[in-house]
This record gives sequence, structure tokens and C-alpha cells, in this order.
Amino acid sequence: MSGKNIEASPSGIGVLICGHGSRSQAAVDQFSNFVSKLSDYLPDWPIEFGYLEFANPVIRDALDKLRGQGCKRVLAAPGMLFAAMHAKNDIPSVLNAYAHEHGLIIDYGRDLGIDENMIAAAAARVEEAIERITESADVVERADTCLVVIGRGSSDPDANSNIAKVARQIKDLTNIGWCEIGYSGVTFPLVEACLEQVVKLGFKRIVVFPYFLFSGVLIDRIYGFTDLVAERHPGTQFVKADYLNDHPLVLTTMANRITGILEGDNAMDCTMCKYRAQILGFEAEIGLPQESHHHHVEGQGAQAPGSNVATCKLCKNFCTGVCRLDMDHHHHGDQHAHHHPVYPHANHPLGPESVRKHLKS
Repeated sequence: MSGKNIEASPSGIGVLICGHGSRSQAAVDQFSNFVSKLSDYLPDWPIEFGYLEFANPVIRDALDKLRGQGCKRVLAAPGMLFAAMHAKNDIPSVLNAYAHEHGLIIDYGRDLGIDENMIAAAAARVEEAIERITESADVVERADTCLVVIGRGSSDPDANSNIAKVARQIKDLTNIGWCEIGYSGVTFPLVEACLEQVVKLGFKRIVVFPYFLFSGVLIDRIYGFTDLVAERHPGTQFVKADYLNDHPLVLTTMANRITGILEGDNAMDCTMCKYRAQILGFEAEIGLPQESHHHHVEGQGAQAPGSNVATCKLCKNFCTGVCRLDMDHHHHGDQHAHHHPVYPHANHPLGPESVRKHLKS
């Protein structure tokens, strides 16, 4: 964190950015760097960050730091693109428990969401990728280009549907001929299955854009699957766009989510939330209690590239040795007693089933 945050907060207000956490040290470093840059956008308050799982500091440790700086009130926001289980359940559960234990006022903001700044940042990443490829390859008209936006993938249908809206808006900003969507895990279509379907459309160029904030295992897999499909279809030009990272417009949006708390602009969109609305296949999750499922991997450290032997040809930089290609959602294995509701599309042939052939015993 920046040295700007070591002094006590004169207003008694502190800022907390809540991350998911990653086994990738590169992703953890990028998140830390991102939060440090927020000091230029939010200069009046100390800023800390904490993770749900796989990395340190955990959220409770970050809150301890803010209390140690004299903060009586914390403006907390999920450092996440959309509101799914992590933003709706896991993070609020941790924050509520801490607030109750320590008598701290914690106000929670909303996800980055579908925002004009986020769409503009995403379009900029796509434009950068197209500019790079046109410098070294034959020019392909935008009408002959298909944009494929890859989302994280969730058991929350509302979060998944946001990717479709994002993809369409990026397509309109970049004037690309067509757009399709895929996901890195949990739902369908997954990356390889999606790209194989897109190839059939006959476009000369396919731009693959991971709508992700930071690097990590899933980015490696997205690019790995892209390479696999590209090898099978040498007549199609594949372009890998960069993820969002610390684009200035993303930082602006994050700062707006914090200041929005004080302005009353911190309500998440619950119109199609599976915990509130009756959505076909998700009826069992209406009104579920708000609780975290990450206690058993909380605080586990990230791993640097080369720290383990790869067990999957898609993990380009490193592998944890427990790679299951997101088929079990968070790679927690079967030894933990907590329960997730059954995802109704878990066996879809273009979803997790489509990657079983890549797993090693």
C-alpha cells in the first residue's frame, strides 16, 4: 500500500476494497497495485484491501488496519465486476460479523457493474489488441471480425447475463461485425466450446477478450484454450485482447463506488437476483441465509510462476497441482462439509463437461 495511508484518518472514515483472491501471485500483485492507485482518486481517506480466499491479507486483517488508524466508519466495496455469490453473500457475511464483534460502522457499496466507464475501458482494450495485430498481420475488415467476450462464469444467472449486455455494448463502440459470449468456468458455453462454435460462423478474425479485472489462473486458461482452437483453424486469425487491469476508467469507476456510498448510490440491482426472484431452476435459493463459504481457504497464500509443476497444458505460467478446470467451482475438493445448491446447468455439454478431456489423473 501507499505510504499515504499510514497516518490516522482525520474524518474517522476509511476505505476497504474487498477482493476475491487468487493462487496467482501476479494477480495478487496487480490487485495491490490497483488499490494503491486509488489513493490518487480518493486522497482524503486511508485505503486498505483484503481477500476472501487464496491470498493475504484477509478482509478481517484489513479492517484491523483501518481500526488501528482510528477509523470508526468504513466504506467497503467489492473489487469485482458483477454482483454474484461473493458480492451478495460472502463479503457481506464477513463484514457483518466483524462490525458486530468490534462495534465498527461498515457501509457496503455495489459492484463495478455495467457502467459507461467500464464499457469504454473494455472497448479500449479491444482496440489496443486490434491495433497490435494490424501492425504485423494482414488487415481484416471489422465487418469480418467477431468479438468473443469471456466472462468469469457464475452459478448466478443475473451475473452471467450481464456479460451479454457488456459484449453488445463493446461491439457497438468498436463497430465490430458480430459478438458472442463465453465463460471461463461454472456455466456454459466454456471457452473452447464457444470458440469452436464461433469458428463455424465463418469470420476471418476472432478477437477474444477476457472481461476480467486481473491476471490469474483463469486468464491463462482462456488464452490456452484460444491457442488450442487457433491451432485447429489456421485459416482464422485469432487475437487475444488484454484484460481490464488498472485502466484509468476502471479506477474512476471504483472510486465512484466508494463515494457513491456517501451519496446513497450503493444499492445493487436485485431485479433478477436468484436470492429474491423466482428464476426457473434456482427456486431452492430464494431467501437463503447470507453466509460465507470461504473460511477453509481464507488466507492461503498465492503462488509465484514456476512454484509448482504444471499438471495441465492450459496453465501456461504455473499450476497449483489441484487443477480441475473449475469443474468443482472453487477447487475446494470434496473434503469440506459446506454445501452449495446444485447448479441446474452443471451437466450442459458445452459447460464443464466440455473440458473433461483436458484433465489429467
